[in-house]
Amino acid sequence: MASDIEIARAANMKPIQDIAVRLNIPDEALIPYGKTKAKVSGEFLSSLDGKQNGKLILVTAINPTPAGEGKTTTTVGLGDGLNRIGKNAMICLREPSLGPCFGMKGGAAGGGHAQVVPMEDINLHFTGDFHAITSAHNLLSALIENHIYWGNELGIDQRRVVWRRVLDMNDRALREIVCSLGGVANGFPREGGFDITVASEIMAILCLATDLDDLQRRLGDIIVAYRRDRTAIRARDLEADGAMTVLLKEAIQPNLVQTLENNPAFIHGGPFANIAHGCNSVMATQSALKLADYVVTEAGFGADLGAEKFFDIKCRKAGLSPDAVVIVATVRALKMNGGVAKEDLGAENVDAVKKGCANLGRHIENVKQFGVPAVVAINHFTADTEAEVEAVKAYCAELGVDAILASHWAKGSEGTAELAEKVVALAESGAAQFAPLYDDSLSLFEKIETIAKRIYRADEVLADKSVRDQLKRWEADGFGNLPVCMAKTQYSFSTDPNLRGAPVGHSVPVREVRLSAGAGFIVAICGEIMTMPGLPRVPSANHIKLDSKGQIEGLF
Repeated sequence: MASDIEIARAANMKPIQDIAVRLNIPDEALIPYGKTKAKVSGEFLSSLDGKQNGKLILVTAINPTPAGEGKTTTTVGLGDGLNRIGKNAMICLREPSLGPCFGMKGGAAGGGHAQVVPMEDINLHFTGDFHAITSAHNLLSALIENHIYWGNELGIDQRRVVWRRVLDMNDRALREIVCSLGGVANGFPREGGFDITVASEIMAILCLATDLDDLQRRLGDIIVAYRRDRTAIRARDLEADGAMTVLLKEAIQPNLVQTLENNPAFIHGGPFANIAHGCNSVMATQSALKLADYVVTEAGFGADLGAEKFFDIKCRKAGLSPDAVVIVATVRALKMNGGVAKEDLGAENVDAVKKGCANLGRHIENVKQFGVPAVVAINHFTADTEAEVEAVKAYCAELGVDAILASHWAKGSEGTAELAEKVVALAESGAAQFAPLYDDSLSLFEKIETIAKRIYRADEVLADKSVRDQLKRWEADGFGNLPVCMAKTQYSFSTDPNLRGAPVGHSVPVREVRLSAGAGFIVAICGEIMTMPGLPRVPSANHIKLDSKGQIEGLF
């Protein structure tokens, strides 16, 4: 079979105006970026208010492993499958980050015959949204330093500047830095650091804002530093919110592209789920629900991270109510959770599949806690045996959930028709009784404990007195009603990335907490998770190049 990039290049893409026509989006509402991608104007999207919403389907997964799960591929395949069975459906995805593209993960536009295109554009610069977010973030950094340099009228305590810089690349050397060295002309030396752009609060704000006015209000609410008396200084105090909004005025508009089967897709925003809230933009999702009868969206990494944040942050803040959930699993990944080494995954091992199903079962139980019906999609690999697949189906049946084999990677929408029929049945059943995991009224530490104990199955949360005191100060300052965003390894329910399966009896250490006042949540940084990743020993960048025809090799 051809590689992903070869399949993508062979796609018969339609002009983006043709894709827009299917959604009743007029030409004047499009801002084209070439022939096959465009932004949809905010003015048109605001005109959709009052239209009835379609059904919202979340695609999530078991904890990721080196064996692969294929959540994005399944999201694309399901969207195509729904259209194949006669439904008016579209998908909503996050934009890929350059960090993972050149690091370990590679691209993030699906795979095989279930991809969004133009794949190379989407995985690289796309429409420039991430560049705009990076620029807006670092403009605020520059304005903070400039204000201090010119007399510090606001009384910023240089020891309490909490706004870090960002870069959309994995670079461990920038995690902790000293800036403003070199003498009087360069400012006042202090410690700082970089996060990756997808961990920026501005990324979260862009993905949670409902329009330009809401965007500017949230940007103004960002807390950048504190005075010596610990009173907060916001971006608005530096008169930064207007210029930042200008830099983001196009980035806030959703990007319209298509699948290999010429079905519509919004790809917009891209916060990571292990260090941020892991969902595409509210604007894209809410608009899609007005434009299509079924909207398939994904949340990053496993359901313990992406789905929990989708439910407890995005749905809570945006007033969304999902109708069904698809939990993606692969036989290969379940065998890894059952103790099989990566190099041995090709051999049949039903016992390991059964053992590894504990991880899948935990995610099924967790999704049920939110009151949304679920179905399991077994993302098919050619080496899977019938006995292994049947073991997964039997396990799920014991939990009262259907497991359906999906072969979209090889067959496109033909391979997800059965899954699509089941999703429609669940969504139309009226069984969804969605509710977030915790109430706004709980204390911030109680919210952290609720997630740790009910989702991760931890026995306790460990936090120094300084962390607990900081949470109490924020509560006293009026932030106690905010949800929490857990920054934790994606590879395990615990904070130990090597602890697979469904561990119990572990502890969740909270190393640091950060207030994202503009985004509207508290970030709890757990274990050894880093908000600026590093590159692996052999990064994907080592294999990416142009061939003799000027085409990209090694991106996927």
